[in-house]
Amino acid sequence: MNMAQVTILGATGSIGASTLEVLRRNQDRYALFAASGHSNVAVMHKICDEFSPQYAVMSDPEAAKALTRLLANGGKTTVLGGQQALVDICCDERTDIVMAAIVGAAGLLPTMAAIKANKRLLLANKEALVMTGQLFIDELRNSQAILMPVDSEHNAIFQSLPISAQQKIGYCPLSELGVSHLLLTGSGGPFLNTPLNQLSKVTPAQACKHPNWSMGQKISVDSATMMNKGLEYIEARWLFDTNRDQIEVVIHPQSVIHSMVQYVDGSVISQMGQPDMRTPIAYALSYPERIDAGVKALNFSQLANLTFEPVDYQRFPCLKLAIDACYQGQGATTALNAANEIAVAAFLNQQIKFTDIAAVNEQVLSKLSTDAAPNLEMVLEIDSKARESALLSIKQLNQGKRVY
Repeated sequence: MNMAQVTILGATGSIGASTLEVLRRNQDRYALFAASGHSNVAVMHKICDEFSPQYAVMSDPEAAKALTRLLANGGKTTVLGGQQALVDICCDERTDIVMAAIVGAAGLLPTMAAIKANKRLLLANKEALVMTGQLFIDELRNSQAILMPVDSEHNAIFQSLPISAQQKIGYCPLSELGVSHLLLTGSGGPFLNTPLNQLSKVTPAQACKHPNWSMGQKISVDSATMMNKGLEYIEARWLFDTNRDQIEVVIHPQSVIHSMVQYVDGSVISQMGQPDMRTPIAYALSYPERIDAGVKALNFSQLANLTFEPVDYQRFPCLKLAIDACYQGQGATTALNAANEIAVAAFLNQQIKFTDIAAVNEQVLSKLSTDAAPNLEMVLEIDSKARESALLSIKQLNQGKRVY
């Protein structure tokens, strides 16, 4: 059996690390062809030593130079730098599978390139669908690419849908398949029960301490605000071709049921498992087969109570902003995503309060047009304007001027 050649965009992050662990356990099936990182030279150096990929791409030019020096004494890995190199490794004819795990808008262009190059795309980059939506789905439909959702929630929905829907990701007619609606579960993050009047005082360290998942800083903060669930809501709308009545978000603190599909006959099919990203990664890699992910099965005799509750939008205003933006248009979701990246970075740098993240996001949405974005150039233009607007809002906050 020929080994599948895997390219990992974002290999130095948490999803990248989990993907590498699955490759480690299945070395007879998969080989690492290329890996990318931003500036973490030490981690990329270890990846190159262990997996000997053909290419290592560092988007930061100085990091690329540093990695080149470290690998100068041997090894077959060629070091590349810059954004174009990310696109090149996705389009390389030797690449079979692309894991898109670059956080933020930076992963958009290489992710789209993988679709155009007809690769099996393992999508962990939310921004591809949040920013481009219909453009992305149209590109997918016109290609021979295979899209596999990696987010645990979307992967769970995928597993719970009929095979006929799995084969039509992006344009699966749910109502014709007996599906009533999709249930996206969210843990509620570390502040689910924190008094509302204390949220303005939480620190970046507290926000990054998720009760169930081990993730990077940005996605951890997004989980704490539930913006992460909002982005997943937008993503689910495009992945599964839904309308507003066909998606619901429910709080499930234990993160054992990763999401559910409700059918018109009253049946609910769910996917359950440990809160470990190796499970959806392994499934996305091997579908329709299953491989060892290194994850323990649930022990139902020792399983704690599973609880559910409705979303409190006063506690999680970012989630409400995202759901509303989803139906305002592509410009709105693009602007919200960009503003949120800037706001979260400012919070992590202790420039604004935790509760100011939602305030900045709302202010940007109120200022910018939410018109449709019919092409990638306009998407990127809206993204740029939203970032500028968010920076201005943060500056006003620091000058003592409220932005709402």
